[in-house]
This record gives sequence, structure tokens and C-alpha cells, in this order.
Amino acid sequence: MATFISVPLKKSSDVDLVKPLSKYVTSSYPVGDEQAEYLRAADELNKLRRNALGRPLDKHESSLEILLRYYDQLCAVEPKFPFSESQLCLTFTWKDAFDKGSLFGGSVKLALPSLGYEKTCVLFNAAALASQIASEQNLENDEGLKNAARYYQLASGAFGHIKDTVLSALNREPTMDIAPETVGTLSAIMLAQAQEVFFLKATSDRMKDGVIAKLCNQAAEFYGDAFKQCQYKDNLPKYFYFQEVLPVLAAKHCIMQANAELHQSVIAKQKKRFGEEIARLQHAAELAKTVASRYDEYISVKDLTDKINRALAAAKKDNDFIYHDRVPEVKDLEPIGKAALVKATAVTPPLSQKFADVFEKMVPMAVQQSMATYSQRKSETVNRLVGSMREATNLANGVLASLNLPAALEDLSGDSVPQSIVEKSRSVVQQGGLESIQQLIQDLPELLTRNREILDEALKMLDDEESTDNDLRAKFNQRWNRTPSGDLYKPLRSEGGSFRSILDKAVQADQVVRERYEAHRESMALLCKPQSELSAALPSAHPAETLQGSEAAAALRAHLAQLEQLKREREALEADVKGVTFDMCATFLAALAKDGAIDEEPLSRGRLEQLYAEHERKVRDGLRQQEELLGKIQVSHQEFSGLKRSGAEAERREEVLKKLALAHDSYVEIGGNLREGTKFYNDLTEILLKFQNKCCDIVFARKTERDELLKELQQSIAREPSAPNFNVPAYQSQPPGAGAGPGPTPAPRTVFAPPQSQDKSQPPARPPPPNSSISTLTGPPPPLGPPNPNPTPAGPAPPNSTPAAAPVAPASGAQGPPYPAYQGYPQYFQMPMGYNPYAYGQYSVPYVPYGAAPGQAGYPGQAGYPGAPPGAQAYPGYPQQPSQQNYYPQQ
Repeated sequence: MATFISVPLKKSSDVDLVKPLSKYVTSSYPVGDEQAEYLRAADELNKLRRNALGRPLDKHESSLEILLRYYDQLCAVEPKFPFSESQLCLTFTWKDAFDKGSLFGGSVKLALPSLGYEKTCVLFNAAALASQIASEQNLENDEGLKNAARYYQLASGAFGHIKDTVLSALNREPTMDIAPETVGTLSAIMLAQAQEVFFLKATSDRMKDGVIAKLCNQAAEFYGDAFKQCQYKDNLPKYFYFQEVLPVLAAKHCIMQANAELHQSVIAKQKKRFGEEIARLQHAAELAKTVASRYDEYISVKDLTDKINRALAAAKKDNDFIYHDRVPEVKDLEPIGKAALVKATAVTPPLSQKFADVFEKMVPMAVQQSMATYSQRKSETVNRLVGSMREATNLANGVLASLNLPAALEDLSGDSVPQSIVEKSRSVVQQGGLESIQQLIQDLPELLTRNREILDEALKMLDDEESTDNDLRAKFNQRWNRTPSGDLYKPLRSEGGSFRSILDKAVQADQVVRERYEAHRESMALLCKPQSELSAALPSAHPAETLQGSEAAAALRAHLAQLEQLKREREALEADVKGVTFDMCATFLAALAKDGAIDEEPLSRGRLEQLYAEHERKVRDGLRQQEELLGKIQVSHQEFSGLKRSGAEAERREEVLKKLALAHDSYVEIGGNLREGTKFYNDLTEILLKFQNKCCDIVFARKTERDELLKELQQSIAREPSAPNFNVPAYQSQPPGAGAGPGPTPAPRTVFAPPQSQDKSQPPARPPPPNSSISTLTGPPPPLGPPNPNPTPAGPAPPNSTPAAAPVAPASGAQGPPYPAYQGYPQYFQMPMGYNPYAYGQYSVPYVPYGAAPGQAGYPGQAGYPGAPPGAQAYPGYPQQPSQQNYYPQQ
């Protein structure tokens, strides 16, 4: 009786994981120990896949451990890499586990750039291998029974997990083997077999009959549910696999129910309910007889039948001679209880006991994205603080330049170059003078052009591939069922549009810098000259030596010194702001482990407020102090200017000195802007190159997927019939020598039990399908073979022939398995039944001499073709032959 169902494994094509993963690692992590470790981990992952999927696996626990370890690694690596069609694209190809292919093409397969698809197929193989390992267990000992139950429950849980997650993992129609209805049916089958193993364990442990009866009744219900799921989905029986499974499930349902009735009869006997005992044993005998008559080639129930018959004979004998208890109807018996001791094992990684994450030090993508967002927020905070301080410094420099300070205090002689102007001139010369500025300005267009070319080339690759995809979609219509390139490239095009917008804004900023440079170029050129030429270029004025020791000049110098001190403190504060560091990785990891998600914004803002609260206060204090100092400087300068004698020469000299001071400040700012612009363009070049590589990778992956899909379409077109089906005339399909119409199509042979030896001289006689209780509920069972499109009724028997014996119906006690009364479903297929005996030998047709015609000697009076028109009427649609003309020429 121990016939268990196992599931075949899916087959996968080779995939190189090293190259794309290594490319992502090298582009995302700097060169060093961390990058080298991740590259080694990528190679280990590739080896693990080859070990799990690249070779045949033995039906052993070690092979299952390899599959589970690879599945656990996929679950661990999925959140750490951006696996998607538009980023890190890996295409996995798997074949349908149940489709064996055809003459014109291979088996059905599906290629998807989805790690979720890979996980689903690997988990399917783990469940299938678990079912195979469970089927190989020795059920004669406790260890084998425990292992079988554990593996069946693991397989049921894995199939159930696929049923719940496959559609969301693939986002498209899966192959039939991993479709929700298929894996749901397999999960139900595995759970039923696990319950049956518990029944075997209870039997071997000689547990109480009441407990065993409940276990059997629950197993019968599980098998019945699995059988209904097979029949409910019209796309499952098209698999030869499910055609083999159906009779096994039907037989197991009857066997488990028969065992339940057998053990419950013992309970009835103990309670002295002898009529109930006989009724239950009779019901069990009917169930066993049904299995023996219909499913004998699948499962043998000889031992169970003998056991039930012996108990039934003894019970009847005792009741007839001693108790005389009334035997109730089966429908009036009290229902047997149920006890479910099995449940599907939940799939919660890690499933392997030896799992170790090869990418353990790499943080998940959610943490990486949160870290990137935190870094952006931190940069915004730093830029805001630094920008505020630089803006305040530029404001102070502008105010001093407008007041010609500190040159006005130093230019009291009226004919020498002020010391502040000399220092500014020396600073400009040390920084390269006008040549350095001009070189930076000349380099910007070349850098801009290079970035535009990289961006245009990347977008052109997307345009070309999308155009090809649209052409093929228009050609094949619904057959071209992959994701449209236009939808897939939307994130990349959005990213490319942002890059183009950044370049446009950079061009505008470059133009502003050039205009400012042109406005101050003459003054900058004057600062670059030697001191003698600079002194000669300055207009002379009347000396004002009497102001050297005045109180207004002293106050103005004091205020300028305080302002310079404030600038130095601001520079130190700017360095402190830029140097603040804090690792938020641990915070984000803790949040991910606690809540399963990261609410980045409150965490980042709270941490940044703590880090920069003191710096914010110092910046505000510096701005307030500077505002007070600038007010005092303006008041002191007015007093100083009132004491100073002025004239046209003095005003011209002061105006030139103001321009020189402003030119120095502009030179410093323009040089910084140009250097930042050069660095911006160089950094953007690296980013655009990564963007171009990303576009190149996805276009290459799409091309590979396109080639695979074209190949599949060619094979499917080759498998399509060249012409529609048409009906063949009855006389062409009639086998020679058959006198009673076509014989029944035998049931397919099973892979679960070896075929029984039969006498080749006579085909096996099979009983006709009995009128079972389930037949009355769901209608007559469909024939096992395909129906003959032109049925040919047998003609009347010749007068001298021996009439065939009419088939004898089996005893009513063996008719139909008493399945639970449930309504039929759409496309409901009845359980495999027995079929009529072969027609060979049922009719004795006499020999007809050659050339004999109706009415001639030797013609026995046999009618013409079955279904011929009466008398001499012509066949409709056929040319009529003269009745007196022989078909063959006479000799």
C-alpha cells in the first residue's frame, strides 16, 4: 500500500553571477579590503549556484542542504543588491518541471530578470527533492517514519509559500509548474502524505483504535481535498504527471477511509454495538473492493481486504448466532472524528542549518539608501552653515571695499601703495594671476562637451533598443509578452533628464562667472603688475599725516581688527563643521531589525540637530557680532572721512583703491568658483560613465532576453499545427477485424508501481464502471481515452455466429468509493474508473468468400458498413456505383 507521490525537479540554465556582481561592487565601493572581500563573496555565490543547480542531485539530505543553503543565500543577498531590470539585471532561465517537450521543440521554459523568480524556482526544487527523499525512506522503522513526515511537511510548506508569493515575485504569468493552482495542489498532496505517515507510525506503535481511526479519517479528507483540487483546475490534468497522480489520490482516499471504518468498528465492538460493527466493516469492504477493482495496477490492497473480510465474517457469524443486532445503514452511522497531526512547515529563512552569509558585512539596500539620503541631508546642513558664513564674509568684504578700508587708513601719505593693496597684489600673483583664471575658463567648455557626449550616447542606446522592441511588439502582438522598453526605461530617462537639467544649470552658472570676470579683469590685471607699476597707476593725493594719530583712526583700526578676528574664527568654525562625522549605519540597522523598515527622515533630522546644534549657535552669534561691528565701522569711517581733506585727486585715488580691493575679492571668489566647477564636471563625468554603463548593461540584458524570446517564439510557431483538425471517416478509423466498434483506451501506466505481468495473448479484462455514489453526484465518468469523432455502431450479428456473452455487472457491494458528498466543479473530471472488456472475441464473424455478393452462395447475409442507408439507397455525397458491376475485373 505504501505508494507515495514525489515531484520532479526543474532544470535551470547556467548564469554567470560573478561579472555583474563584481561590476556593481567595483563601481559602488572604493578599492580596498572591503571591495576585495565582496568580490570573493560574489565568486562564492556563483560556486554555490553551480553546486546546487549545475549537476544532478542525489536523493539525500546533503543535497537538500545544498539547495536550502543557496536559497538562504539568495534571501540574504536580495536586500543588499539593487536587483532589477533597470539596475543590476540578472536573467534566470528555468524549464517547466512537468513539460517533457515535443518533437519540434524543447520543453517550455521561462527567462526572467528577477531574483524573486530564481528564489521561487530554487524553493520549488527544494520541495520536490524533499518529496523524493521522503519517498525513499524506510517506513518499517521509527527513524524512517519521522524523516518522511518531516520532509513531506517541509515540501508542503515550501509549495504553499510559492503559492502565496509567486505572483508578487514575478509580476507576470509564471509557467504552469509554479502557478498558484499547481503548487497549491502539490502542497495539499504532500500534507496528505505526511498525515498518512503519522497513521503508519500510530499503527506500528499499536496506539488505540480510536486515535488511529481519527488519523485515517483526517488523511482521507486531505486526500479528498487534493483530489478535488486536481479536478477543479482544468489545466492540471493536461500534465501527464497529474494523470498519473489522480488514480493514486482516489485510491488513497478510499484506503484511508476503509482503515478508519475498520478501526472504528473495533470501538463499536468494544461498546457492544455489533450492528454498527458489521455496517462499518461492510462499508470498509466495499471501499477496499472498489480500490481492488479500479486501481489494482496502482495500489495493492490485498492484505487490507483480507483483514476486513476476516473481521466481517467473524462479526456476522457472532451476530447471526448470538446477538441478532440490527445492522444500520451507513448514512445513519455516527461520523468518525478527525485528528490532524501535521501542518505545513513555515518557510522562514534561514532554512539550512549550515548557512553563513558570504555578504555578511554588506549592509542591506534599505540601509544603503538611508545612508545615501542621510549623507545628502548632512551635506545640505553643512552647505547651509558654510554658505551662511561665506555669505557673511563676502558681505563684510564688500562693505570694507566700498569704504576703501583698510586702504584709507594706510594711504595717509597720498603717494605710496597701501600695505593692504600690496598684500592683495602679492596674493593674486601667488595664485597664478590672470593666466590661471583664463585657463580654468577655457577648460570648462571641453569638460561640458565631454559630459554631454556621454549622456547623449547613453540615451541613444536606450532609444535604439526601445525602437527595436516596439518594432518586434508590432510584429508579434500579444506573443511579445515581455515588459515594454518604454516602461522599463522610465527611471533611466528620468535620471538622464535630471543630468541634462544639471548641465543646463551649470552652463548658466559658468556664464555668470565669465561676466563677473570680464567686469573686474582690468583691476585684476593691475594687481598682477609689479609694485612700481602699481604705484605709478595710482593717482596721487594730498598727504593727511595729521590723521595718523587721531582718535577716529584709532577706533576704526580697532573695529577692523575685531572684524578680522571674527573672520579667522569663522574659518576655524567652517573647518569644524566640515569635519563632523557620525556613522548612522548602526542606527539604521537597528531600526530595520526592529520594525522591518527604516523611517529615515526623523532619524536623520534628529541626529543632525544633535550634531550641529552648537555650530548653529556659533554661526548665529558670529552673524550678530559682525552686524554690530559693521555698524561701528561705518560710524567711525564717517568721523574719519570728515576729518580727512578731500579733493578731486583724492576721490580718484580712493576710487581706484576700492576697485583694486574689490578685484582681489572677486579674483578669490571667481577662482574658487572655477575650481569647484572643474571638480563638478570631473565628478559628473564619473557619474555619467556609471550611468552609461548602467544603460549599456540593461540594453545588453534586454538584447539577450530578446534573443531568448525570439527563439521561444520560433519553437512555438514550429509546434503549431499547420492545418485545423478535421474528422476522419468512420471506415478509415475502423481497425480491421473489429466487429463491435472501437475498443476502449487503456489507462496510462503509472510511474509509482511496476506494471503487472499479463498474458500477451489476451488483453486484460476489466470490469465496467460501477454505479457509485459519487457517480450519482457528479455524473458519469468521462472515458479515459479520447472519444471517437465518428462512432460506429456494430451491425447485426450473422445468423450462424455465436452471440457474445453480455457483460456481467459486478456485485453491488463493490460499486463506487463512498467519497464525501461534494458538488462537482467546472471542468470536473471523474476519478479514473475501470472500463469495458475488449471487444475482441465477442463476436464470431464467419469467413466471406472472395467475390461473394449479396444473394450469392457463401454470402452469409451480413449487412454492409455500419450505419449504411437502408436498401439500395446511395451514400449521401458519394458517387453511386452500378450494382451489377464488380469492383475488380473478372478473369
